[in-house]
Amino acid sequence: QLGLDMEELEEIEEDAGLGNGGLGRLAACFLDSMATLGLAAYGYGIRYEYGIFNQKIRDGWQVEEADDWLRHGNPWEKARPEYMLPVHFYGRLEQTAAGTKWVDTQVVLALPYDTPVPGYMNNTVNTMRLWSARAPNDFNLRDFNVGDYIQAVLDRNLAENISRVLYPNDNFFEGKELRLKQEYFVVAATLQDIIRRFKASKFGSTDSVRTVFDSFPEQVAIQLNDTHPAMAIPELMRIFVDIEKLPWNKAWDITKQTFAYTNHTVLPEALERWPVDLVEKLLPRHLQIIYEINQRHLDHIAFLFPNNVDRLRRMSLIEEGGTKRINMAHLCIVGSHAVNGVAKIHSEIVKTQVFKDFAELEPEKFQNKTNGITPRRWLLLCNPGLAELIAEKIGEDYVRDLSQLTKLHEFVDDDLFIREVAKVKQENKVKFAQYLEKEYKVKINPSSMFDVHVKRIHEYKRQLMNCLHIVTMYNRIRRDPAKLFVPRTVIIGGKAAPGYHMAKMIIKLINAVAQVVNNDPIVGNKLKVIFLENYRVSLAEKVIPATDLSEQISTAGTEASGTGNMKFMLNGALTIGTMDGANVEMAEEAGEENLFIFGMRVEDVTELDRAGYKAQEYYDRLPELKQAIDQIKSGFFSPKEPDLFKDVVNMLFHHDRFKVFADYEAYVKCQERVSELYLNSKAWTKMVIRNIAAAGKFSSDRTIKEYARDIWHVEPSDLKIPPPNEPRDAAEDKTPNGTAA
Repeated sequence: QLGLDMEELEEIEEDAGLGNGGLGRLAACFLDSMATLGLAAYGYGIRYEYGIFNQKIRDGWQVEEADDWLRHGNPWEKARPEYMLPVHFYGRLEQTAAGTKWVDTQVVLALPYDTPVPGYMNNTVNTMRLWSARAPNDFNLRDFNVGDYIQAVLDRNLAENISRVLYPNDNFFEGKELRLKQEYFVVAATLQDIIRRFKASKFGSTDSVRTVFDSFPEQVAIQLNDTHPAMAIPELMRIFVDIEKLPWNKAWDITKQTFAYTNHTVLPEALERWPVDLVEKLLPRHLQIIYEINQRHLDHIAFLFPNNVDRLRRMSLIEEGGTKRINMAHLCIVGSHAVNGVAKIHSEIVKTQVFKDFAELEPEKFQNKTNGITPRRWLLLCNPGLAELIAEKIGEDYVRDLSQLTKLHEFVDDDLFIREVAKVKQENKVKFAQYLEKEYKVKINPSSMFDVHVKRIHEYKRQLMNCLHIVTMYNRIRRDPAKLFVPRTVIIGGKAAPGYHMAKMIIKLINAVAQVVNNDPIVGNKLKVIFLENYRVSLAEKVIPATDLSEQISTAGTEASGTGNMKFMLNGALTIGTMDGANVEMAEEAGEENLFIFGMRVEDVTELDRAGYKAQEYYDRLPELKQAIDQIKSGFFSPKEPDLFKDVVNMLFHHDRFKVFADYEAYVKCQERVSELYLNSKAWTKMVIRNIAAAGKFSSDRTIKEYARDIWHVEPSDLKIPPPNEPRDAAEDKTPNGTAA
C-alpha cells in the first residue's frame, strides 16, 4: 500500500556482524533451533557498536572500514535499562574475618538490549540479550578530580569502550587487556542475570534470608561457546563463596554441574592463554580462585599418579616457563561436567591428542556434538525455489524434521525432478550473475561451473591450493587452446584478520592472478576468477544457492567441523574436499562416491610430520606445480613488482604447516573428475539429489536435540504455544520443566 518493495527493503538492512566466522554463525543457528524446539533458552553476548569490519578491495589489497551497523538504528532490539547491572574491574583484595573482600574496584554498568528469537511456526519467542557498556554517572567524579570536570566526563569513554568493537581474529588468540575486559564483562553481567532469574523463580526457595542453591544445576545449564567465556567458572565460584557464603566444595560441585564446554579448534595459536600478570591486575580475586581450583585439581592428580611431575605440568591450569599463563581450555575442562568437539573426527582428536591426559582421567566427560545449520535460513529463506520443489515431492514437514529429506532418494531417477532441480540451480546462477554485474560490474557466463571457496582467509583453509589450481588451469588452456575445457567461474571470498600478513598476501595473490586470467584473450570465457568483496551472511545467502562446486579443502585434522560445507550440500552443490571436519560425516551420509574426496587423511598427515615434510620434493617432481610456483615467484602475475609474492613462496617451501604441495597433485586430479562429471548434466544433477537427500543429519535441530538430552538434561517440546490472542489456561500445565541458559 505504501508502494514499497519488500525485497528492496531487505537489501537495505545491515547485517548484525557480531561474530567473526563459523563460531558466531553457529550460535545464531542454535538460537533458531532452540526456539523452534521450544527450549527456554537465552543467547548472551556483547552488543558491539562496531561489528566485523567491512572489507573493500583496492588495487587487489584488502582495506578495512568500520562497520557502523547501528548508524540507522536497529528496529529489532529493545533496551532494558531496568535490568542494568554493575561489573567490577581492578581493585585489591582485603582479608577479613568474614573472608576475602574485593574492594576499591572500578565499576562499569552493563545495559542489556533484547532481541526476539522466534521459533518456526510455533508461537515461541526466545530472547537474545546483548550487553552494552555504560559508565556510571559518577564515573571519575567521586574522587578528587573534581578539578577537571570536563575531562572526567570525556573519560567516560574509557569504560564504554568495552563494547565498542569486535576483535576481528578468527582462530587466533590476541592477549589484549581490552579483550579480557570484554570476556569478563559479558560473563559477569550474564551470571548476575541468571542468578536474579533463579532467585525470582519458585526454585530459589529461601531459608530465612539465604538462597538454597541445591537445585541450581537442575534449573540452569550454561554452555560455554569455546573458551571466550571461561571466566564464568571462577566468577560463579566467587558469587557462591564470597557473596552467597557457600562452602567451597558445595560451590564447586554446583559450578561443575552447571557448566559444559564446547571446543571449536585444535590450532595451538587459537587457544586462549592469558598472562597471569594481566589477570592479577584486572581481576585479582578471580586469579586467587583459579589458583585454588588448580591446587585442588593438581592434588587430585598427584594422588592418582604419584611421582608423575610431567603429567602435573601438562595438566596444570597454569603454564610455567617464560611468562606464566592461564590455559583457559584446561580451566573449562576441569570446571565443566561435559566437554564436546563439533564433529566426530574433531572430537576424536580432542580426546586422543589435544586433551589426552584429561580424557584418560574422565573419559565419560568427553562427547561429540556434530555441528548443524538451520534449514529455515539456509534453505527456505535463501533458496525458496529449491525449498518449494522439495515440498512438492515430500510435503512441508521436512522444514522442522530435516531427516525427511531421505524421501528424495525415491526421485533420483525421476527425469522430470532431475530437470527441475537443474532448472532451479540455473535460475539461481543467473540471478547471482546479474547481482555480480550490477554490484561489481563483472560479466560472467551463467552456464559455466560456479566453483566457490568462501570462508575466512587462513593458511589452514588453503585458499592458496585453490589459487595454484587456477594457475594450473590457466596454463593448460594456454598450452592447448583448442582442447576441450569445461568453463569455470572460480569465486573466492572471505576476510583476512587485519593483522594477519600472510592472509592479506593471499588475497592480493588471488586478485593478481584474476587480473591476468580475466584479461587474457586466449582464455576468453573458459575461465574467470572473481574475488568476492566483503563476504558476510547476507552475501552467503546469495552465493550458496548459485554454487555448483563447494571447496572444503583444509588440511586433514585442522577444520574442527565447518558449517559452510553443510550449507552448500543442502543447496545442491557438490563438494570437493579433504577428509576433515564434518566432510567425513557428509561422505558417510551420502556415500563417499557422491563427494569428490581427495588428499591426505589425518594418519597420512601424522606420518608425513614424522618423516618430515619436504616441499621441494613435490616441486621437483611435478612440472605443473613447478611452472605455477615459478610464475608466482618470477613476477608473471606482478610484473611491476616481481618479488611481491616472495614471502608467500618462501612460506610454501620452508614453513608451510598445512602442506599445500603434498595435496596439490591429488587435488588437481580430483578437479579433473569434477569437470568430467559436469559435462554430463544429468549424472551431475543425480549426484546433487543424492547429496540433498543425505543432508538431513546436518540440521542444527538435530544438534540441539543432542545437547538438550546428553548435556543440558531438558526435553525438547513440539507443543505449539497458543498465540497471544487465545486464552492460555489450556496450555498452562503443559509447560516443560527446566531451563537451558
